[in-house]
Amino acid sequence: MRRDVWRVEGEGADAVSGRVEWAPAKSLWNSGMVAGALILGPVTATPGAVAMFVILTYATLLLGHSVGMHRYLIHRAFDMPRWLARTLVYLGVLVGMAGPYGILRIHDLRDWAQRLPACHDFFSHRRSLLVDALWQLHCRFSFERPPALHVDRDLLDDPWLQWMERTWMLQQAVLAVPLYWIGGWSWVVWGVCCRVSVSVAGHWIVTYYCHNPGAGQWHVKGAGVQAANLPGLGFVTLGECWHNNHHAFPESARMGLEPGEIDPGYWVIERLRDAGLAWNIGAPRGGPQRDDLTRVEGLHGSDTAEAR
Repeated sequence: MRRDVWRVEGEGADAVSGRVEWAPAKSLWNSGMVAGALILGPVTATPGAVAMFVILTYATLLLGHSVGMHRYLIHRAFDMPRWLARTLVYLGVLVGMAGPYGILRIHDLRDWAQRLPACHDFFSHRRSLLVDALWQLHCRFSFERPPALHVDRDLLDDPWLQWMERTWMLQQAVLAVPLYWIGGWSWVVWGVCCRVSVSVAGHWIVTYYCHNPGAGQWHVKGAGVQAANLPGLGFVTLGECWHNNHHAFPESARMGLEPGEIDPGYWVIERLRDAGLAWNIGAPRGGPQRDDLTRVEGLHGSDTAEAR
């Protein structure tokens, strides 16, 4: 990576030993959203509410989570003006998974564990779909010997991020006000409960299948968990399905590296660059800097990642 956001110090830490515990706030939050969607969604559905749900879900996941939270806040794969960064992070908060520091912590702990020779099944997603859903949506992992996490000072001292971390759940109520004003309770149910449920569950299921190995052209040396690419799902996953590429080149703002690997998140960054609103855009590191990688031949044709 060009710059780590969370510095994970793993000396003396153990990514295997520990236990999965119920996380009450996380579980009740996700359960409440799903209950609202299942109970109220069918009886409040209107064409306008469903159309708004589709557009708002895709927009917040694309602009907020994939571009704002993942590629910018976590990996610092490009730079942009502070006002724009805060706007996109706010959209990421509206996705409803966690606050900005929470997202950083979840991501970097998992990434650290997966890059070790062995880690607990909680991080590797090796259990069944049902067990992993229970763990990821309702539980947390309690380490016997946890690693130390250190956030970059510029992020830790940012009052906007601090406020978002404290109030990320309450931001759904803020959003509910204009939704109710425009479309009544049907828009609130579909714009909050249904959208958050689908966004959180969708993020988890993409993560699950991206870490249960399929096609991928890069092997990260020493890593107990090798990510997979999910062909054909670039548009619906915002480009996040090219996870084998991402594990190999986390410094790259672009995840779809090969011809035909659709990457809407990178399209957004390109448009921002063209408008003078994105710069220092990270690209896959060159061949001499790839000592940690082994290329698996015969999966995706020519080495376009290296050409880029």
